[in-house]
Amino acid sequence: MTREIRAWLTDMDGVLVHEGIAVPGAAQFVRALRDAGRPFLVLTNNSIFTPSDLRARLASAGIDLPSGAIWTSALATAQFLADQMPHGSAYVIGEAGLTTALDEVGYTLTETDPDFVVLGETRTYSFEALTRAVRLIQGGARFIATNPDVTGPSVDGDLPATGAVAAMIQTATGRQPYFVGKPNPMMIRSALNRIDAHSEHTAMVGDRMDTDVVAGIEAGLRTFLVLTGSTRREEVERFPFRPGEILDSVADLVDRIH
Repeated sequence: MTREIRAWLTDMDGVLVHEGIAVPGAAQFVRALRDAGRPFLVLTNNSIFTPSDLRARLASAGIDLPSGAIWTSALATAQFLADQMPHGSAYVIGEAGLTTALDEVGYTLTETDPDFVVLGETRTYSFEALTRAVRLIQGGARFIATNPDVTGPSVDGDLPATGAVAAMIQTATGRQPYFVGKPNPMMIRSALNRIDAHSEHTAMVGDRMDTDVVAGIEAGLRTFLVLTGSTRREEVERFPFRPGEILDSVADLVDRIH
């Protein structure tokens, strides 16, 4: 018997927008969720931007939602650290999305004897900052990274992302980072807690099998793979797990929200 879906989690890039342009049906999907009063969050592994930044970007694409409906890997990382060690300290390599999230949970950002080294997405990685991170980790700081994505998109092609930089630091230190973002179901559970939803009655909509779908499965959610992003239909068979359903786009879900 199909479980009733009472709450929704959805990835952003490849599901709602693609290269800054709204996916057909995405605005209607979000509007249907809001009109029905369904709890929902838009998830992203991108830790560069604050929720307000991302809300503005979505609005420019014609998708209207409050900043509180956006849950980033930076927010999930900050929440994880606040739960692990309240009011701790961190040396951060990242941008406003990450530093703001850590500041808001009461973390001290420091280069001197931090509890954690936290690596996030940035377009300005510096050799000096990476060297300092390596030495702090060698000195005993715990190593956290916002997400394991090894590349990120740009108009000119792939860019090295958090996972690739984390691999360099790991090689230099011999210390493996703890990744908070997808596919870690930790990010899914933190999102569920934020909207007070239960996994049994929540769906995850994503465009990637190796992050969105597997994280949803491991967290016990019903999963939908949409074909408007990274994964093609013929690629699904390569994975040892399957989504609950494969859809052309979120437009196919609009009529299911009530």
